[in-house]
Amino acid sequence: MRSTTPKYRFRACLAVAALGLAALTACSTTDSTTTSDGLTKVKLQLQWFKQGQFAGYLAAVDQGFYKEQGLDVEILDGGTDIVPQTVLAQGQADYAIAWVPKALASREAGAGITDVAQIFQRSGTKQVSFKNAGISGPGDLRGKKVGNWGYGNEFELFAGMTKAGIDPAKDVKLVQQQFDMNAFLAHDIDAAQAMSYNEYAQLLEVENPATGKLYTADDFATIDWNDQGVAMLQDAIWANTSKLKDTKYADQTVKFIAASLKGWAFCRDNVDKCRDITVAAGSTLGASHQQWQITEINKLIWPSPNGIGMMDKAAWDRTVTIARSTKNQEGATVLTKDPDADAYSTEYVTKALDLLKSQGLDVNGGGYTAKPVTLVEGGK
Repeated sequence: MRSTTPKYRFRACLAVAALGLAALTACSTTDSTTTSDGLTKVKLQLQWFKQGQFAGYLAAVDQGFYKEQGLDVEILDGGTDIVPQTVLAQGQADYAIAWVPKALASREAGAGITDVAQIFQRSGTKQVSFKNAGISGPGDLRGKKVGNWGYGNEFELFAGMTKAGIDPAKDVKLVQQQFDMNAFLAHDIDAAQAMSYNEYAQLLEVENPATGKLYTADDFATIDWNDQGVAMLQDAIWANTSKLKDTKYADQTVKFIAASLKGWAFCRDNVDKCRDITVAAGSTLGASHQQWQITEINKLIWPSPNGIGMMDKAAWDRTVTIARSTKNQEGATVLTKDPDADAYSTEYVTKALDLLKSQGLDVNGGGYTAKPVTLVEGGK
């Protein structure tokens, strides 16, 4: 019979929640259990609903890669009201997927979390405009209606404008953008935020009223923050910092990373299959959209010259610099100080990569070439 101690511990944690995130983090726990066939139960918290952005983890479940490592992984949907790094810090999940700047902000506020595998090597954020708007770079945003989602998603945009000599608070009209492209299509926004793998595809799934056919890439201009030198690190696997001191959790972390990376390698080589896995998992948008999304996600991951999940120190330093120096609409920066040494670790991903390489898996994807995807109306 399982001990009832964790229940009382959870109640005690709730009692101290008012003391702040740091206190709650120190108090929290995830009570690992095992299945009847001896697998360790693990919870992974996503930062959004199940979609191609998370296909590697869905594939690792579907293809049995987690089971190969002795894990029974439950994938938890995210949403607008869910902060994955907080769920992790509070002990309600064993691992979480989160963008680095947002997670570092939570860490500075007291969340005991560590980036243990940096999955995305490149940023997927773009600023999109109609081509006839004449916006080809950040400097052209002056005097324009500029959409952004806020909530920590705007820092690449603000850094890009600042670098171009534009004061985001004075030289543009900032528009609070919803998580869709409706205001942009209605011309209420001149330049809108879009992820290469999601909102940008949604534009290409809409009929152009001028032609009666779907919009094409030729109808739009995009600003890619990777090209502007202000890209920030995004999706990473985060673990509980204090629990990493425990050998059992540390070993589990290596296994979890290894299976997850194997899932992403599978989706690199089997896009169609991963599309079907994602749709079957309950993705809101359909098959063509998910195929586009997985293909675009692959572009953010592959090639990984140092191995998938390995941290690029230059990209980390750039992310921290932007997070410390760029102000949001309220005049605040993401971070007030540099993160400490435990903010990220390559120890566990290195071991995971060694394991996968011993199995003959290509962990670099040097020969990866994306195949064209044909979108259909509504992403069906």
